[in-house]
Amino acid sequence: MMPSGSRAESPAAPTGGGPDPEPSWASLGRHQSRLSWPQVKRLDALLSEPIPIHGRGNFPTLSVQPREIVQVIRNSLGEQGLRVYSVRLHGSAASHVLHPESGLGYKDLDLVFPMDLPSEASFQLTKAVVLACLLDFLPAGVKRAKITPVTLKEAYVQKLVKVCTDTDFWSLISLSNKRGKNMELKFVDSVRRQFEFRVDSFQIILDSLLLFGQCSSPPMSEAFHPTVTGESLYGDFSEALAHLQHRIIEIRGGGLLKYCHLLVQGFRPWPSTDLRALQWYMCSGFFNNFPDLAEQRRTLKRYLEAHFGGPDVSRYACLVTLHQVVSESTVCLMSHERRQTLDLIAMLALQALAEQDPDGVVAATVNYYVTPMQPLLAQAHSSPTWLPCN
Repeated sequence: MMPSGSRAESPAAPTGGGPDPEPSWASLGRHQSRLSWPQVKRLDALLSEPIPIHGRGNFPTLSVQPREIVQVIRNSLGEQGLRVYSVRLHGSAASHVLHPESGLGYKDLDLVFPMDLPSEASFQLTKAVVLACLLDFLPAGVKRAKITPVTLKEAYVQKLVKVCTDTDFWSLISLSNKRGKNMELKFVDSVRRQFEFRVDSFQIILDSLLLFGQCSSPPMSEAFHPTVTGESLYGDFSEALAHLQHRIIEIRGGGLLKYCHLLVQGFRPWPSTDLRALQWYMCSGFFNNFPDLAEQRRTLKRYLEAHFGGPDVSRYACLVTLHQVVSESTVCLMSHERRQTLDLIAMLALQALAEQDPDGVVAATVNYYVTPMQPLLAQAHSSPTWLPCN
């Protein structure tokens, strides 16, 4: 980490700043748990399944196993003097490994590299290393000599983000996948908050499984497999897993869109939750972050594209639920602003309904009232590839 005083460290950033080595069985904290054999098998299958990274233009599609690219990147960073303390699976994919019956599933594969990023140069070096590693996965016969890092970025990178504030110091490189199953590589020095909902707070430390694959010739079995540790960044691991198993919503932060998504998946807040206050808080947070109608539209479309593939029935149900929550719980907008937002959600819901198979299961949700829509003007939008540092 940086010397004291150079940058504030986050008190809630267990990934970053050099976490301790994977703990022994006796030293496991309440926020940790050993994975069972079925969970280890699911994790191994997930890391071994090739994921296509689609190239733009004439660039070929890369077929990449997550375990392979993680090892190549980690080794290359080490050769450049950038120490990676561990590699972790985070978010919905980790939740799926722990309890696939939750119904949440996963699309993006979130891979976290806790490490030291002491300067702007280290950010740039990390990006250069990742882009150079993509060369290793190009098909045989492709001439690599004239392919520059800029060319690789344009061909295979879906999103580049860099955040450096007093409490957040990290970067994200998302590799392209046309079906929305992006491989997201997150390089974390410090981060204030890595999740909003308790069911998204899980991380699985991959080091032992990756090492086993490199060093062991016999295949894994129930009697012979590596010990893999999971963590809940929220706190008590057993409580967080129980929330996932029983589909309970507990929130830290905003998360209006994910909240509606969870409702559609059968999750519910605690019976004692003040639902009106909870939804009011989330709506206020959403509209504070996205006050402009064009921003709201872009945010909604990005969320839908990231979490729903094709004519997914639950896309429509999620939008109908969002319409209901915004209609009932938004008090921070003027009446015409609220009406415009509801019209936008209604338009997106009707589009989702039109894209569904006519025989799809929508009867349970079509009884919601959808407001008339005003025409929306298309607005050009451009955003920087890298978010500026403060």
